[in-house]
Amino acid sequence: MSDFDAIDSLLDAVGPEAGLPPCQVRRELRERARLSKAQVARALGVSPSTLSGWESGRDPAGEIRTKYAYLLDGLNAKLATENENETTAEPAEEQSAVSGTAAAAVTSTSSPELGQDEDEVELLAVPEPCVLCGRPAEQRVAGFAQHLDPSDCQATPAETPKPPPTAPSAQAQEPRTARSSHPAGGKGAVPRGRAFQEPSGPADLIPEAVHAALAEHQGDVESASAVLLKRAIPDAMRLLDETRKGARYDVIAHPWIPDILKKQTAKGADQIWEARPKWTRTTLPPGQHEVTALDINGAYLSALKTHLPLGQLEHSTGFAHDRRRAGVHLITPPAWEHDAVLPNPIGQRDEPGPLWVTEPTLRLLLRLSGPKHRLCEPPEIHESYTSGTTENLLEKFRIALKDARDTAIADGDELTLEYVKAMYSKFVSTMGESNYNRELYRPDWMHLIRSQAFANLWMKALKAHDAGLPVVRAMGTDELHVIGDWRRVFPEGRSVTEVKVKDTYTAGTDAEASTGQEQ
Repeated sequence: MSDFDAIDSLLDAVGPEAGLPPCQVRRELRERARLSKAQVARALGVSPSTLSGWESGRDPAGEIRTKYAYLLDGLNAKLATENENETTAEPAEEQSAVSGTAAAAVTSTSSPELGQDEDEVELLAVPEPCVLCGRPAEQRVAGFAQHLDPSDCQATPAETPKPPPTAPSAQAQEPRTARSSHPAGGKGAVPRGRAFQEPSGPADLIPEAVHAALAEHQGDVESASAVLLKRAIPDAMRLLDETRKGARYDVIAHPWIPDILKKQTAKGADQIWEARPKWTRTTLPPGQHEVTALDINGAYLSALKTHLPLGQLEHSTGFAHDRRRAGVHLITPPAWEHDAVLPNPIGQRDEPGPLWVTEPTLRLLLRLSGPKHRLCEPPEIHESYTSGTTENLLEKFRIALKDARDTAIADGDELTLEYVKAMYSKFVSTMGESNYNRELYRPDWMHLIRSQAFANLWMKALKAHDAGLPVVRAMGTDELHVIGDWRRVFPEGRSVTEVKVKDTYTAGTDAEASTGQEQ
């Protein structure tokens, strides 16, 4: 193929993009069809948070845009046909009343109930029969009207039909509760609290994916592993969506980001300093010592529990630190006078002066400058980009991954273990400017989670030092070298609260050659 043929082929592949209605119309069509975001997202193969973006200002591209346009065109045509049929069958005054009611319902369902997840619960302007008990319900869940409170879903004594005097059935004697389950509590039991609830929850997504991959490849572990690792990012996003259902706070997937969090060049970096430890003790105590290199388990998994900004970052100036907010801060770090025995909390810097650090780094410095440790002066804060914060934003997500990891270790399931590790490590590494994760763009979160892992390692170094174990080395997120009986300080094992031995080696000299060294 000549160069011009290749260009012509490329031009032929470029066509006009499928047209999309305005964002409000997209949402209105879905709600009028009584479809939840989860249902539509599942049909399109995206996450509910991605669909939220399409209904609030962003547009899809490529093949997924064509699919979305096809869905919206189909909904529009179907709803228009239904309206025509209703117009023909009903008198004009009744049709007017029905149209007004439908419009009111759309307006009402546009606002989620306070404290509920927008993808899950919708308010109804006009109550509809509950799919569980038949009584009027004012909420719709996953597209179906039902009561949220089990007590509301029980028939009142006056409404409870009396069983016939002859041959009463067991079913008629059983009270109708909203959350009754299989009497034996077996695996097939499905709670009735939510209509047409999927049998699997967040905890089931991981083993189901592993079993499906093994079944697809006839038990070939290597082939299943390759597929699972390739799917780790979208699977992690699906798990995140599932764990966020019913959450108090919404995840803003694509907020405005200040320039300091944007890469200066395509292959460059932004201006945030993550305080990665890279430290080796220059002088050891006299004599030869056995050094143990400890491996910190699940460093990034543990770091998911950190203070993350909820909304768009807002700029502020001044020296005060508000613990109710989190983000990035321009500081002048304090002098560090303990390099001989402990690494600098901000890592190894080549240049002095102010720098942008993350919330975990700032909180670590403030903690070390406090009355308990008094290891340094407080840092000087010049300006900040912060938002309201919670430490538990990713807690359900973290626990689901941790539980799956613990189960895999107990069962000796290395396939699931590697899959889970890929999910949380790639989740962290691709939420910045990445071509592999278009559903979540939070470089601020990425820096904060990484920095939290570094801060966690630093605190373990301090714990060893305070317990009388000379610290020899601290590297990255998970490598800590110490001298002495470390088992009296750190529990050994594979859990995220434990450490395991990576290596042992001998370091130091005899007492005579070490004369004059630090004691």
